[in-house]
Amino acid sequence: MTVRMITAGESHGPGLTCVLEGLPAGLELSAESINADMARRQLGHGRGGRMKIEKDAAEVTAGVRHGRTLGGPIALAVANRDYANWQERMSPWPVTEDVAEVHLPRPGHADLVGTQKYKQTDVRNILERASARETAARVAGGALCKAFLAKLGVQVRSHVVQIASVCAPERERALELSDFDEVDASPVRCLDAQATREMVCEIDRLRKANESLGGVFEVQAFGLVPGLGSHVSWEERLDGRLAMAILSIQAMKGVAIGDGFAVAGVPGSRAHDEIFYSPERGYYRETNRSGGLEGGMTTGQPLIVRGAMKPLPTLTKPLRSVDISTHQPAQALRERTDSCTVPAAGVVGEAMVALVLADAYRHKFAGDHIDDARAAVDAYRERIGWRSSS
Repeated sequence: MTVRMITAGESHGPGLTCVLEGLPAGLELSAESINADMARRQLGHGRGGRMKIEKDAAEVTAGVRHGRTLGGPIALAVANRDYANWQERMSPWPVTEDVAEVHLPRPGHADLVGTQKYKQTDVRNILERASARETAARVAGGALCKAFLAKLGVQVRSHVVQIASVCAPERERALELSDFDEVDASPVRCLDAQATREMVCEIDRLRKANESLGGVFEVQAFGLVPGLGSHVSWEERLDGRLAMAILSIQAMKGVAIGDGFAVAGVPGSRAHDEIFYSPERGYYRETNRSGGLEGGMTTGQPLIVRGAMKPLPTLTKPLRSVDISTHQPAQALRERTDSCTVPAAGVVGEAMVALVLADAYRHKFAGDHIDDARAAVDAYRERIGWRSSS
C-alpha cells in the first residue's frame, strides 16, 4: 500500500489541485483542521502582498463522503483569488489581446534552465509552475496525512531555528510535544522569545536594504513506532526519502537529520545514542543525536529533520541577468514577492514529512479501513513490547 501525492496548477492560474492516493477508508476528516494548516502556511513576518489577497482554503472534490474517506483517491482544490487580476495573462485558452512575453530570468530560479529544457520563449511558462505557491496544494494533502497519523498516535510539528544570521539558542533538553502549543503565536514561528525579536529585526533591516532572507526550520514527529523504513534497500531507507521530500520544497538547499552535519565533527563516543533497558521502560535512549533514525529505520524516538532554505530569488532590487530574446544585459524580472518565508516553509516541511511517514505506515501496516491499520499497529507494538518514549 502506497501513499502518493500529485499537485497541479500555476501560481497565478485559476487554482491548484492536489490528489492524494492511498489513505484507508473510514478516516474522519474535518474541513477546519485542513484549512487551519492552509492558514498556517500564510503566517510569518516578512510575507508580501500576495498573502493579503489569498485566503487559502481547500475544497474536497472527491474521495470523501460525510466527513470520512472512502478509500479511493482524494482530490482537493485551492482557488487562486489573484487569478481575477491575471485572467488575460494566464487564461488556459487563447485570448484576443496580445500578452507580452517575459524575457528576464531570475538568478536562483527555474526561469532560464526551464526555458532551455522545455523550448520556451516566455519565462512565465516556467516560473508559474516553479513558484512556491504550489506548496499550498502540498499543505492541503499533508493535512490529510497528518489526520491519518494522528489516529495512529503520531503528531508532526515544526519551528524556526534560524533566519539569516540569527540563530535560536540550542536547548538544554529535548523538545516535547507541548512545547509547540504556542509556536504559531510567534511572528516567525520560533520557540525562543529573544531570538524571535532578533529575527523580526533582521527581516526588517534586510527588507529595507532590498534583500531577501533564508534560514532553517526543524520538523519533529512524536509517537512513531520503531521500524518504519528499512535497511535492506537504498530506496526504502527512510532518511533518504525524508531528504528527498524536504529538498523537493522550493528554495531548499540542505537537509539534516538529528545532529546532522555537527555529528561529523565529534568523536564516535559523542555521535551515537547508547541503548538501555529496564522492565518498566523497555529499550530506551538517553540522547537522540540520530534524530530518531538508525540504519534507515525509525528508532521510536522523536524524528528530527531540518531544512535549510536559501534567500528567495525574486528581489526588490533585481540581480543582473540577460534578456533571452536579445541576449543583452538586463535586470532580472521583478514581481511581487516575500522577503522571508522560512516560517511558512516549516509548515510545508510538516506536510512533506507527514506524507513520507503516512506512506511508511501504510507500507508496513496496510489495512483497507482505518480500524484495520490501527489494529495492525497495536499488534506490532505488542509483539515488540514497545512503550513509546515520545
